[in-house]
Amino acid sequence: MPLLTAVCRVDRLQPDSGSVGVTAIDKRPLDGPVPVKPLGVWGDVQASRKHHGGPDKALYVFSDEDAAHFSALLGYEVTPGLFGENLRTSGLDVTGAVIGERWGIGESLVVEVTMPRTPCATFARRLREPRWVKRFQDEGRPGAYLKVVKSGPAAAGDDLRVLSRPSHGVTVGDCFAGLSPEQAEALLASTDAPRLAEVMRGVAERAAAPASPAALADPSLQSVQKI
Repeated sequence: MPLLTAVCRVDRLQPDSGSVGVTAIDKRPLDGPVPVKPLGVWGDVQASRKHHGGPDKALYVFSDEDAAHFSALLGYEVTPGLFGENLRTSGLDVTGAVIGERWGIGESLVVEVTMPRTPCATFARRLREPRWVKRFQDEGRPGAYLKVVKSGPAAAGDDLRVLSRPSHGVTVGDCFAGLSPEQAEALLASTDAPRLAEVMRGVAERAAAPASPAALADPSLQSVQKI
């Protein structure tokens, strides 16, 4: 049965050489139930709100299975919170989750899968691994951002249930790899999925639009389908 195996929030702000000067990526597991509200785990923060946080990125979830994969790749344990995640799961394919899919966690918490995580320079500095952004991308296991649909407590050991799954079938992994025009159109035309996050809508609209020969030849636009 799918389970929540850890709930994490920032332990302390750490100095960072990026433009903000500090980072909140240092997440650590919590004991006992913790309230989860529309902006995420109670007491959690984001140092840079431009690309992190907000209702559509209230939580970042990563699976134990994907953590084990990266542990083997890196040669050390990827402990809960190391990748900056708020939730750890077991028994659920996060990469295979459909955009707009909703999960029930514990007694009352309901969350919605909105988009894959995009690795950034802060993440690379956190890991101190050479070429980390590209290496992470190459593995195709990004984890996912979640929107909080209904607030509630969360704790390690809570059961996790898929409540609904849109029929368009476009997954977190599909979006991370780059949407095909057909996948983008399916996302935009879906009638049984929740409202797309603005970031995802923009990605889908660009992927669905036919590219001009000039755009196809421009290297700066080759990753336009990426988030």
